Amino acid sequence: MLVVPGREGKDLCDSHLGMSRRAVLRVGGSGLFGLTLGSMFRMQAASAAANIKGGPGWGKAKSVVMVYLQGGPSHIDLWDPKENVPDKVRSAFKSIPTKIPGVQFTEILPKLAQVNDKFTMIRSMGYTPVGLFNHTAAIYQMMTGYTTDKVSPSGQLEPPNAKDFPNFGSNIVRLKPSEVPMLPFVMLPRPLQESNVVGKAGTAGFLGRDYDPYTLYPDGDDMDMAKMEKIRVDDLKLRPEVFASRLERRAKLREMIDAGMPDIDKAVEDYKLDEYYDRALNLVISGRAREAFDIGREDPKTRDRYGRNTFGQSLLLARRLVEAGTRVVEVIWPKVANSDNHSWDHHVGLTDRMKQRSGPMLDGGLSAFIADLDERGLLDETLVVAVGEFGRSPQKGVSTSGNGNSADGRDHWPYCFTSIVAGAGTKRGYVHGKSDKTASAPLEDAVHPGELLASIYHSVGIDPETIVYNHLNQPRELVKAQAVAKLFA
Repeated sequence: MLVVPGREGKDLCDSHLGMSRRAVLRVGGSGLFGLTLGSMFRMQAASAAANIKGGPGWGKAKSVVMVYLQGGPSHIDLWDPKENVPDKVRSAFKSIPTKIPGVQFTEILPKLAQVNDKFTMIRSMGYTPVGLFNHTAAIYQMMTGYTTDKVSPSGQLEPPNAKDFPNFGSNIVRLKPSEVPMLPFVMLPRPLQESNVVGKAGTAGFLGRDYDPYTLYPDGDDMDMAKMEKIRVDDLKLRPEVFASRLERRAKLREMIDAGMPDIDKAVEDYKLDEYYDRALNLVISGRAREAFDIGREDPKTRDRYGRNTFGQSLLLARRLVEAGTRVVEVIWPKVANSDNHSWDHHVGLTDRMKQRSGPMLDGGLSAFIADLDERGLLDETLVVAVGEFGRSPQKGVSTSGNGNSADGRDHWPYCFTSIVAGAGTKRGYVHGKSDKTASAPLEDAVHPGELLASIYHSVGIDPETIVYNHLNQPRELVKAQAVAKLFA
């Protein structure tokens, strides 16, 4: 049997390389065809040139923004309300119409209800949990496409390590490097976390630390709504002594760097800096990142529109990063997964907590973000995904994960929940799939988290089944799933 690969894939440090399992052509009886080694290489080149992947949405996204609703928001109490159901299932919130005829949200989302003609809703997300479906295990699956095989009796995972599967953002920036001197992958305003397990699924894992995200975690408690005013990016500033002999006055450092760029480029050439150092130097010199992080440059009215809270200002910063050329931004809900107050982990006090705290922040911030991207023309090339690790139990006051729940609380529910995708060739004003009468299970067009990740890879022009090699040099697909073609126009 002859194996003709589309593209070689073992050394994916070279961004132009990669190999898809589906791209491998197997031909029996090769001798009958008179194929030589030269013929094989010509076929390989022709296969690459033909761009065998494609279809609606392929390669439309220059940037991806993951709005990660860590904690698991209740789909029934937000964007998939149900009528004519038992009191223990029905949301305490009234249903309201949206811009899409026949589609209703709850009163918690009045602003998103006015912009849902700009995005796709997936009401049929779901999966059967492997082992204990605690937050961290579910987050790991959502961010990497793989389930973990190490879960303690309490449901917690081991801390992040170099053997982990990579966060999808790390895979993207490795295979689609940034074309401008800008941070390729940024995570803010806090790490992924459940209890004392911090950062699991938020690193490059076996790809190596070169592909870890730049983490922007401002000082301050999670309840400090002004913490984005405390952003510090000292590591993105040019040290005063660098090129001191060429710069006569520190006060005009930026101006003199701009004026002296040819000389600096020549000096850098002489030093024969390696690729990573050169990339970092260009990033610092360009000032793009520092300017993007300077959120104070925004019009106060724009800042008010997003919401003067950590979540809203994080989304505004995400927009600025996308404008500056960042490939992937992950905005993590600014509260630990299994915590109270602004968390989505509503085991108790759901009605008050969602109405007074988490709901208004989500509604104001996400609606402003999508509308602002659209108004600036950025939504055409920016894929926005908003999703949590699971939904909440249709029936209130029952235990599905071993946690205690009040009569006004809902437990973890991975079997059915809702996500949002917008931009980069995805359909506008579209509802994909349908949940059953009580939002307990997908009724039509079920979408697994792996398929959502595959759709993200497809959107940036990466075959979801591209092979990467782990720490043991074993081949692994980015994700074992295919993109959901119906999401794209």
